[in-house]
Amino acid sequence: MTVRLTYEDGTLRVTGADPAELPGVEGDPRSKTGRAPAYRYASLRQYLQERDTEFEDAVLDLPALSLSSAYELRAYQADALTAWEHNGRRGVLELPTGSGKTVIGIKAIEAVGTPTLVVAPTVDLVGQWRAELETEFSSPVGQLGGGVQRVEDLTVSTYDSAYLRADDIGDRFGLVVFDEVHHLGGEGYRDIARLLAAPARMGLTATFERPDGAHEVVAELVGPLVHRVDVDELAGEHLADYDIKRIEVGLTPAEREEYERHQEVFTDYLASSNIRMESGSDYRELVKRSGTDPRAREALLAKQRAREVMMSADRKVDRLADILDRHRDDRVIVFTASTDLVYRLSERFLLPAITHETATAERREILDRFRAGEYSRIVTANVLDEGIDVPDANVAVVLSGSGSEREFTQRLGRILRPKDDGSRAILYEVVSEETAEERVAERRR
Repeated sequence: MTVRLTYEDGTLRVTGADPAELPGVEGDPRSKTGRAPAYRYASLRQYLQERDTEFEDAVLDLPALSLSSAYELRAYQADALTAWEHNGRRGVLELPTGSGKTVIGIKAIEAVGTPTLVVAPTVDLVGQWRAELETEFSSPVGQLGGGVQRVEDLTVSTYDSAYLRADDIGDRFGLVVFDEVHHLGGEGYRDIARLLAAPARMGLTATFERPDGAHEVVAELVGPLVHRVDVDELAGEHLADYDIKRIEVGLTPAEREEYERHQEVFTDYLASSNIRMESGSDYRELVKRSGTDPRAREALLAKQRAREVMMSADRKVDRLADILDRHRDDRVIVFTASTDLVYRLSERFLLPAITHETATAERREILDRFRAGEYSRIVTANVLDEGIDVPDANVAVVLSGSGSEREFTQRLGRILRPKDDGSRAILYEVVSEETAEERVAERRR
């Protein structure tokens, strides 16, 4: 009997074979057929072909697209694309922010010549991808997200919309490109890749590994890390040379007293509860206990208050004044981890502010004016870390942030676009000395 493969609601339906004899296929008592997650389509086809098993493939019926892009790849971009091709058109590419990951994705779409879904984390980034695809190719470009629900042979979607529609459109595409692919490690988003049958898969990111280890799930669903380019490999030629300068400031006496008081509450609880705070699971355990244990809740609040003191220290603001004065002729982005601090800095230094509360139209106007030179400096809390095309800047000031290597790499990448005059970019880290922030800064470096 001939094995037959079909697509149904995010799964492969397999008939004509004992499910137990096929890898990844399980019996479905309801339909009396075999079932497998759609992402196993490529591996199941390969398994049948290698064993000369006769099978009928009705999973994908896609048109061949004739696509041509005017982009010419730089050598390091061509190497990345070649590595992906050699891995069976599956895998993750890790390149710095500003290195042209989008260009590699466009050339992959051109090379494969099949209907393609591009998945991106934000509506802004979806708009940027759509504009690029419409510029490079003559095919219509669909969009899922941002109030638009239109599927075309080339379609760009937010992760949220792709999650909602994946089982419906899972047989519409032969290639899927996941921009900022580390997002795919999230519990819900993983289903996007599981429900799509697309055999060709590309992940793009500046930092692949996740602290929670979920990049291993991404590797299973998209393919392993097949090519990596470090920032320092491109600095000076394709990206700007850069310097990182750490500035340590002391807390004021009042801040020191408040910080130590809150830290003592926090550390006393840890000592009595056998929580060592050495991993994310330790922090999750503390949060879990805070729901039923008043002392755990008090400790969690104390930790947050100590963090606010060290991250918003007055002398950080004073040093920022010095930096802004020193770089009055430069384009500066100030990063914080606190929305409240953004507004405090915006008011003191008259800086345009961008936070999650900033309306889309206002954010675009601020960035357009920054691009045009009307604004020479902006302040933001996390919003510009990824997913938005930020105009050229050459100075970044990190007043506060997490210990995430990804966050640090993305913030550095915002100032690494090559400058016409060959000048160096500078990133300042302003850290409160003799606080937990020193360890945070070491961890992200």
